[in-house]
Amino acid sequence: MSGPRARLLALPSAQAAAAELARLGRSGGAAWAPATALKLSGLRRRDAALLRGACARSGVHLTLSGDGTAAILAAPGSALAALAEALDAPLGPTLRCVLASSVAVDPPGTPCGSTTLVWGRRTYVMGIVNMTPDSFSGDGVGADPEAALALGRRLVAEGADILDVGGESSRPPHTYGERAGVTAAEELRRVVPAVRRLAEELRVPISIDTTKPNVARAALDAGAAMLNDVWGVAAHPEMLALAAERRVPIVLMHNQVEPCYGDMMASIVGALERAIGRALAAGVAPWQIIVDPGFGFGKRPAHNLELTARLAELRSLGRPILYGSSRKSTIGAALGGLPPGERVEGTGATVALAIANGADIVRVHDVAHMARVARVADAVVRGPWQRST
Repeated sequence: MSGPRARLLALPSAQAAAAELARLGRSGGAAWAPATALKLSGLRRRDAALLRGACARSGVHLTLSGDGTAAILAAPGSALAALAEALDAPLGPTLRCVLASSVAVDPPGTPCGSTTLVWGRRTYVMGIVNMTPDSFSGDGVGADPEAALALGRRLVAEGADILDVGGESSRPPHTYGERAGVTAAEELRRVVPAVRRLAEELRVPISIDTTKPNVARAALDAGAAMLNDVWGVAAHPEMLALAAERRVPIVLMHNQVEPCYGDMMASIVGALERAIGRALAAGVAPWQIIVDPGFGFGKRPAHNLELTARLAELRSLGRPILYGSSRKSTIGAALGGLPPGERVEGTGATVALAIANGADIVRVHDVAHMARVARVADAVVRGPWQRST
């Protein structure tokens, strides 16, 4: 039997806490909600007995499942840290590892092109450059590299730190219907000239948004400095090998075909843990890995709103978090059916909440607006506040 496992729980409401208690076979409300808590699984009978005594002494609220194999621990962070220090192996080290990962990314910086992304100091803004004729947001520039350069210049002037170039619409079929895929040859025709022009003229890192290893390789040859794979949880071995070979950051995003979940956050965290494990086994270094919960991918509106409220749970992975809600249909649904061009304020609300819950990069269309949202959110969350010049 493997040892106990722990993951962070971010419970923004009594309802969220009650749902987690129900998964332990317990009913009723939780006096400690809302709170950040830890969920343990794989406990042995001896572990449960140790937890009862240690939690009683340290003031940590303990809820055990009926069979004693799972538990939720809830208390202020200092009390949880004290509990972790008081417990012997395997419980103590397991708790300490999760708590440490939730506080800071290790290592704290990621080289990307000619710059280094330093995590925790501020939120980075990733501007979207769609080289497609059928983007859901209506902002595609087709295969015109000069139009891409003009857009890229504008986005950088508005505050973009990274530009993400994509040549195939990734809008989910359960929302927008099935459509024919783009061939590698067509995707190469769309993105490679654009990446080359952007990399030649602009000083910000260029990310290539693709699931095809040959497109990714060509984009890196043209000057891209980051890989962004919307199927990162099931990334092609060649994509991971390419990231390891070129030593560039890679975004591993959660995605699945059908939006069906039991415990959604456990599914997302577990899938990303496995993706990180595969990447490390392929030779990708920890500092290269960025995770993305996949807002809008294999998820219904209620799922997307829950993952935004509970984004902090991804902190237990110990990797920087990319969040991309910009103009998506969930925001339109929450605003009564507004079209993509009228979702700026709704996007801003999700971006601010995501930053408060741990996002390190926000991927957006409306850079000028979202850069301001990020600046104010950072002043609140990260501090200390300094007057902008």
